[in-house]
Amino acid sequence: MNEPVTCGGGQRPIMPMAVPVTLRFRSKRWRKALRSGFRHLFHLHRKASGLAVGLFLAVISIAFAAAAQSQTDLARQRSEYDANQPKTIMALQPLRSVSTAQLTSGTAVRLISLNPGVNAWFVLQTGTKEGGDLKTYHIENPDPRGQTLTLGASGGLQLASAAGPMDCDLFSGSPPAIASAEASGLSYAPICGGRLYLRMAFHDTSADRDRSAAFLQDHVWHDTTLAEFDSRKFYDSGAAQGLAPTASPAVGPATGPGAAQLDPTRPRPVVTANLGLGLLSAPRERMGLGLWYPVAGIDGVFASVLRPDAIDPAILHGPGRTNPLDAVEAQAPVYLISFDLSRFELGYALGNRHPRVGWSPRPRPSVRTPGLPGPDGIDSSNPLVRLGMISPALTNRAVAVFTGGYKRLQGAFKFGPFSTVNEGTHYGFLQDGTIFSKLHTGLVTLYGLTDGTIGMKTWDKADNALLPQLVFARQNGVALIEPDASGKGIPGPYVAQWGPGNWSGSAKGHLRTERGGACLRDANGTTYLIYALFSSATPSAMARTFEAYGCRTAMLLDMNAPVFTYLALYVHDGGTIEVEHLVPSMAESDKSDSNGRALPRFLSFPDERDFFYLLRKQR
Repeated sequence: MNEPVTCGGGQRPIMPMAVPVTLRFRSKRWRKALRSGFRHLFHLHRKASGLAVGLFLAVISIAFAAAAQSQTDLARQRSEYDANQPKTIMALQPLRSVSTAQLTSGTAVRLISLNPGVNAWFVLQTGTKEGGDLKTYHIENPDPRGQTLTLGASGGLQLASAAGPMDCDLFSGSPPAIASAEASGLSYAPICGGRLYLRMAFHDTSADRDRSAAFLQDHVWHDTTLAEFDSRKFYDSGAAQGLAPTASPAVGPATGPGAAQLDPTRPRPVVTANLGLGLLSAPRERMGLGLWYPVAGIDGVFASVLRPDAIDPAILHGPGRTNPLDAVEAQAPVYLISFDLSRFELGYALGNRHPRVGWSPRPRPSVRTPGLPGPDGIDSSNPLVRLGMISPALTNRAVAVFTGGYKRLQGAFKFGPFSTVNEGTHYGFLQDGTIFSKLHTGLVTLYGLTDGTIGMKTWDKADNALLPQLVFARQNGVALIEPDASGKGIPGPYVAQWGPGNWSGSAKGHLRTERGGACLRDANGTTYLIYALFSSATPSAMARTFEAYGCRTAMLLDMNAPVFTYLALYVHDGGTIEVEHLVPSMAESDKSDSNGRALPRFLSFPDERDFFYLLRKQR
């Protein structure tokens, strides 16, 4: 089992009070919730001690919010979650907490925290379904570790954070604040003085993109310009200092995550790499296979290139079953980029369309429960709003994005043992503590917890105990490699089995095609997240490549075209953010506004596909 990496901020926390306080609770749940609240405190890094009381109140609020649910409510909600019957997405949240109040008009108000331990997503409702006046709003808390919100007696939102307490009245005035937010046309509409966002559906018209770009320019980027990276200009200008003019790259084998294990009987080949990144230490036309080169402008990010035929035969023919590589995939280049997770946070967001939550057509009708609208009892995410875009609160810290996994169309099993259980075993996924599709035992999962832990592993039943702490999780089939008894990563048991592994293929039905994948690698006292683009590969080439780079667990993501294997890097250079891509063809997925300004995918406008993102850690 791959050990997760805990990525803390590395600073000594500021303790908010020196006054001894003794709190006693008979309930284990209350004690656990309070401990959880104090763990949140250790992730709040603030410079001014004058903010201490606000911090303490926010932490206590998180603890008490998590504890406010009764055991009876939790048992009932767990029963709804487990029930194999049609339900709403609300009933798919076993940890939800509900508060009620009334507006001065007498209208009922409800605030639903979808996962109090994560404290990120809320649903605010007014009126009732029976009365025909039900209105629902999806609220995002952009500071879940440092800010809480509760429902006041008169139906207003009460916020507590280091910025101080705030009473936020959304329904009074002319027009009410909530109506003004709805009329803004923004996907993330600021409310409560910008301390919360109202999430709203995006229609991807030219006007919507212009409106989104203008908001980000005015409130996030200010005078910063976004521009596509010009690799020719970068290298011709000599910006890559220390370029190696000889066949011996000026990069050591211990750089970054450490060099790939290549055939020891052959000299290390030097190749031309079609990368869209600005590298230090070597030009793209003189990269040593399997070595890591620092990316210019972002410490802790490295790039590498490999051909599978250069891998050590001891790995190619080692433990674990894989298929022989044909001549094409043996020589097809693999482009890799790695991120030092001691410097970066990892997050995940669903696309505004994919993956869907209904049935995949792949499982046979005989394994489906009759009458269910989807494998988890739902076929819609409503009233939750999926955006496929990084929150504006995180944009300035964004370092990179890359696409997620399969659509629901391909994300379930038609053949093999997984096809006969769990309604065909559809891939599970969560965002911001909210379950959209249940996680299943036996599927490889990339996940993040509230304490900053990032892990990748084959999910087992015991891992479901992590649900109260799961910020995100994405499953995408079975593992390419996973640890053996000694902890070394070797090919998983389904790598050589096309159908049972659900590896899919090209539009022409070929197993060998363009594929993206990721792994975690421990090296040099830290953990690296590695993303790899395989230009033409089967799962066998992917598994042996990740094994050669020393990964312990690896997974397939998406495949078949640059739009589905997309990775972009954001390099800040003075007043410009240069958008670089792992390979140049990925830039075709970006857009521009009516003035011709660059609008990077996932950063400037919502997208239909799910994605992962990396942020600079707050120190």
